[in-house]
Amino acid sequence: MATHTIDGPFFEDFSVGQLFGAPSVTVTEGYTAIYQATTGDRMRLPLDTHLSSQVTKDTRAIVHPMLVINVVNGQTTYASQNVKGNLFYRGLILKRPVFVNDTLTTVTKVIGLKQNKAKAGRDATGMVGLEIETKNQKNEVVMKYWRCPMIPCRQKDVTTGKNDDFSWIPEKLSIEELTACTRLNWDIAPLVSSAFSPEIPRFSVGDHVIISGQDTITAAPELVRLTGNIAFAHTDASRSYLNKRLVYGGHTISLAYAQIMRAMPNTIALVGWQGCDHLGPVLEEDIIRSEFTVTSIDPLQSGGSLYELNVYTYAKRINQEGEYVESKVLDWRLVIWV
Repeated sequence: MATHTIDGPFFEDFSVGQLFGAPSVTVTEGYTAIYQATTGDRMRLPLDTHLSSQVTKDTRAIVHPMLVINVVNGQTTYASQNVKGNLFYRGLILKRPVFVNDTLTTVTKVIGLKQNKAKAGRDATGMVGLEIETKNQKNEVVMKYWRCPMIPCRQKDVTTGKNDDFSWIPEKLSIEELTACTRLNWDIAPLVSSAFSPEIPRFSVGDHVIISGQDTITAAPELVRLTGNIAFAHTDASRSYLNKRLVYGGHTISLAYAQIMRAMPNTIALVGWQGCDHLGPVLEEDIIRSEFTVTSIDPLQSGGSLYELNVYTYAKRINQEGEYVESKVLDWRLVIWV
């Protein structure tokens, strides 16, 4: 007889080249319904199966791209169960669309280890560079990106000597990579001809857009469980450095995207993220708002244009004096096809 403790890896347990798998996930209509109830996103194609079929020529409903990203993130979390915070995402690209009943399989690879500088009164931690690739049931690459969780060391005062260079991780997706993702033989005419909300302006490079509508974060653990995310800090307050459950970063990003869709409802697809930095923690019941600047617009031969947006998202909560205090929590650079 033996006793076994099932736990996530600590910083010392990682090695460069190490691979992690996860259960494959078939994205059913149940997933899409719960995601919609959690975010209230108004992106048109995932909401309107008839319009989606006209555009994509596929009778299956298209899956919201942010739901795809959240499912994939969940599949990567065996490596980051002990995460204190995810520091950044880089080079996230959605190479092909996902439809209801597609199955996603993700492999996570350790590509670098860097221990953080020791600070008095703080336990040792390190940054783990992860490269993630996801394929569908046809073995086609659906999505690829890099992310970097901060992981505690097993020994609180250890010095590991790990100091890998993360600078090679791509800082920016090329216009060629992004444009390739729009070569889908889609017919965007039905989306254009059924355009609505004429009071929404057409944006130009340099425009700054403030979305007035704000969202209170609810159902945070439910989205975590839906996407198979097993990071302890999102479900167990005692494992969080704030002694409160941390909201999974993808939840905050999903609400930010839903807010952007109020300003750009005729978006055809989310193509990629140049990067996303988490600037501060988010807690349940925080109130989220977003604003963005249009940094570039590139017309496409297939119709429409690629819009690159620099998004800032803020969270506010009541302090001990009973006043709302707001802080910036996301610096997000994304590219959408509009």
